[in-house]
Amino acid sequence: MSDNNENWLYTISPKKRLIDLNFKEIWQYRDLVLLFVKRDIITVYKQTILGPLWYFIQPLFTSLIFTLIFNNLASIPTGNGVPAFLFNLAGITSWNYFKLCLTGTSDTFKKNQGIFGKVYFPRVVMPLSVVISNLLKFGIQLLVFICFYIYFKYFTDDADNVFPQFEIILLPVIIILMGLLGLGAGMMISSMTTKYRDLTFLLTFAVQLLMYGSAVMYPLKYFREKLPNISWLVEYNPMAVIIEAFRYMTLGQGEFSINKMLYILIISVVMFLLGLIVFNKTERSFIDTV
Repeated sequence: MSDNNENWLYTISPKKRLIDLNFKEIWQYRDLVLLFVKRDIITVYKQTILGPLWYFIQPLFTSLIFTLIFNNLASIPTGNGVPAFLFNLAGITSWNYFKLCLTGTSDTFKKNQGIFGKVYFPRVVMPLSVVISNLLKFGIQLLVFICFYIYFKYFTDDADNVFPQFEIILLPVIIILMGLLGLGAGMMISSMTTKYRDLTFLLTFAVQLLMYGSAVMYPLKYFREKLPNISWLVEYNPMAVIIEAFRYMTLGQGEFSINKMLYILIISVVMFLLGLIVFNKTERSFIDTV
């Protein structure tokens, strides 16, 4: 018996630790992660006419509509010398990555119950693959933002006061924190939807409300001036802090401080760990309830 045990490639045992994230096992399944990433990227726009062009169309049209409604119609300012379209595109680009990570991982158990019930692999690789595939989509939309930045900066007179700040070197940190935040929240929602299906319908509505409370289409300073009594709702929203920091790094407009960076770091790590704990606990018994 002992000789046979020495020949096993993997040993599956019940998880006992509260926080269980086996990096070695995830690395062993890296080919599966890449397969899921490839599936997410290719199948999303399969059998569509415009295909990958939707990666460009969605943020551009959303930014255009925000510009018409919030800036032209409602006259919401965007800061000194910042084109409204570029302001909104910066907000949409950063918001989209968080939103896609959240919504993409929030139905992990329900969406994959068939494969989860048939074969073993670390379940956490599924939401991880969603975050990685969305990182590629974020890269494409960031490239679109850079192209429009160059256009407004060097081919128009509308962005003379727009300059990237030195703090842009922290942009990778911001991106990682957005991924952690979306992954943690998504894993928690995915675990809860195995019992409470109402959350599936509530999620779309909640994400839409959260966008309005995340300073995507207005500066945090403007909200604070107009609604000082409830400004804390936006000021303590981690995504509002991230979007303000993203605008500050890329456009020089917004709010940024090391204390706020530490705040979103703590919130993101805590959210991820809570999501991981709930996810690991749910994966042991979800197949009986989903």
